[in-house]
Amino acid sequence: MTYCPSSPRRSKYYMQNNFTEFENIIDVTFKDKGLLKQAFTHRSYLNENRSLTLSHNERLEFLGDAVLELSVTRYLYDQFPEKPEGELTALRSSLVNAITLSEVASNIKVNDFLLLSKGEAKDTGRARQYILANTLEAIIGAIYLDQGFEPAHGFISKFVLTLTDEIVRQGTWIDAKSSFQEKTQERMSTTPSYKKLKDTGPDHDKHFTVGVYLGDDLVAEGTGKSKQDAEQEAARKALEKKGW
Repeated sequence: MTYCPSSPRRSKYYMQNNFTEFENIIDVTFKDKGLLKQAFTHRSYLNENRSLTLSHNERLEFLGDAVLELSVTRYLYDQFPEKPEGELTALRSSLVNAITLSEVASNIKVNDFLLLSKGEAKDTGRARQYILANTLEAIIGAIYLDQGFEPAHGFISKFVLTLTDEIVRQGTWIDAKSSFQEKTQERMSTTPSYKKLKDTGPDHDKHFTVGVYLGDDLVAEGTGKSKQDAEQEAARKALEKKGW
């Protein structure tokens, strides 16, 4: 299916409420349209529109995260029978991290349909990246509740698992922490250390910022939905910064 971008003259209100158009983009027709709308509803939107009888998408995100992990894990287990557990874990992390998921969400125009507060709608930086990734997980959760695991897996296969070959080719799945440690020990006779700089968000949706240090010097920072993911991103950025 080819998606033709919507005319820029269309209002944001139209885009946010024409969820049939999004169903056409992903080629999934919901039985319960309310689930799809809930998947796009950010908590901030309800805080600004308290009279609405809607639920935000955080519970769907929680469910979709689990469905996504199972789907990706089973695919990688079958696809790469020769790879050990550590490599499969690193490859899975590359497929389900916020950067990859936000890119997938952007590709299927999730941003055009988000229901956000006016304040959140103005933020197009890192915070929007996490909102897009979380919304994609909520959409997966909604598909699972509406139609079951196989259609949810079909969606994941079409939009997420198709990135596997490119990630393998680029080598972005390789354990960046191990690589950075090897490089620093070889070239500088030292071992990097990692320190949590901050965490944000509610307990069920924490986002961590971690710094990687050589001695007392901060080399790079990384963010992620777990400290491990944040450390991996920090290590990747450190490798890039050092030109290694």
